[in-house]
Amino acid sequence: MDDNLLRIFIAVTASAVVLQTLILFGLYLAVRKSTAKMEALATEVTNRALPTMETVQSMLVEIRPKLDVMTVNLSESSTLVRNQLARIDATLTDALDRTRLQVIRADELLNRTMDKVEETSEVVHKTVISPLRQVNGLMSAISTGVEVFLGPKRRQPKNGAGVPQDEMFI
Repeated sequence: MDDNLLRIFIAVTASAVVLQTLILFGLYLAVRKSTAKMEALATEVTNRALPTMETVQSMLVEIRPKLDVMTVNLSESSTLVRNQLARIDATLTDALDRTRLQVIRADELLNRTMDKVEETSEVVHKTVISPLRQVNGLMSAISTGVEVFLGPKRRQPKNGAGVPQDEMFI
């Protein structure tokens, strides 16, 4: 039994080794076929891409000096713009400060003028209007006294307001 078992085991092992050999040979053929396809694809890519890459490289060689000049110009332009903006900011700040100062001065001038007008109004009232009222009152009293003294005459209204009705008819 041990002898038969050993023979069966050797036969199974031999068949497994043969099967593995067949599988490895199949893998070898598949890899060889894939390698051929990959080499053909690499050759095609090289044939198509290499001229394109050479064209791109020659274009980059031609464009590079222009790109360098553009970069330098852009850098200088941005520096100039930044400097101009700083100057404009300083100018506007100065103008706003001066405007504020002028507004404050104008406000103070207006306040002083209004104060002087009020003071002048009070002075005129005290020195001119009050004495004029007193003189007006005194003149009114004198004229009333003279009328009373001269006699009881009827006052005639001006503009013919006291004319009898018959005389108004024409």
